[in-house]
Amino acid sequence: MTTLQSTRSSGIGLVFPGQGSQSVGMGRALAEAYPSIKGLYEEASSVLGYDIATLCFNGPAEQLNLTEYTQPALLVSSLAALHALQPLGFTPVAVAGHSLGEYSALVAAEGMTYPHAVAIVQKRGRYMAEAVSPGTGLVAALLGLTGDVVKEVCRDASSVGVVAAANFNSPGQIVIAGEKAAVERAIELAKARGCKKAIPPPVSVPVHTPLMQKAADRLAGDLAVVTWSDLKMPLINNAEARAITKASDIQASLVRQLPSSVLWEDSVKAMAAMGVTTFVEVGPGTVLSGLIKRIVPGAATMNVNDPQSLEATRAALSA
Repeated sequence: MTTLQSTRSSGIGLVFPGQGSQSVGMGRALAEAYPSIKGLYEEASSVLGYDIATLCFNGPAEQLNLTEYTQPALLVSSLAALHALQPLGFTPVAVAGHSLGEYSALVAAEGMTYPHAVAIVQKRGRYMAEAVSPGTGLVAALLGLTGDVVKEVCRDASSVGVVAAANFNSPGQIVIAGEKAAVERAIELAKARGCKKAIPPPVSVPVHTPLMQKAADRLAGDLAVVTWSDLKMPLINNAEARAITKASDIQASLVRQLPSSVLWEDSVKAMAAMGVTTFVEVGPGTVLSGLIKRIVPGAATMNVNDPQSLEATRAALSA
């Protein structure tokens, strides 16, 4: 897969969505408008062993929302959107992806090949699903609390079971995850501390908690045989919110990512500190754009997930 080529510098950063941004029908309009995109779905289907285009375009939602199917579907749909964006020919200052989206960002930065990414995220989803028995885990987005308060709440609720802050998404939005009873207890404690609302996102497993260590250990073996390349532009990683450019750093970072919190707020701030003034969300939904507006209020946000948003982004970037 050919990625963005350098013809001019810019203050643009690319961000790629993770689980929770999927929806039935994603990618269909772009694939219909740009026939070359269909080849990406066909190539991925040959790796996965099933028709990923049919799942993305037609569902069913129940299957699409299972992590082992969500992850390849989002990766392919995001990179299809990247393919449509390529003719603009700019070089991003940096790239980042939220959880699963970090793999899309790595392909965009040419750190790994598209077929390798498809195969790895299929295994990542399967290992995650198998790490926790169905129905025993829970995920909840807590609104209105600081990171320190959420950490305290999770510590207090840990007497019931495993619970941890999984995603530091933006000021006032932190996702917790873990064993069901412990998460429910944490929600009770959070509401007593002023939490405005607890929202269950469409994610089927408690990722980015210690419950994922078993999955991370299994994934490490698959990542060890991937051929990595130095990145064409820096990637701000999830686990530490630091810039990665060397092939030698990628594998260990991805292994740490699974049982560690996603430091999305810090990642966006790091991109802004590097000179990113315009964030383009590449792939389904606009979840990240909403978060970025709260993290860096002065930044411009755009997205590419269908022909209309592509043309709007093309016009804005050209201007």
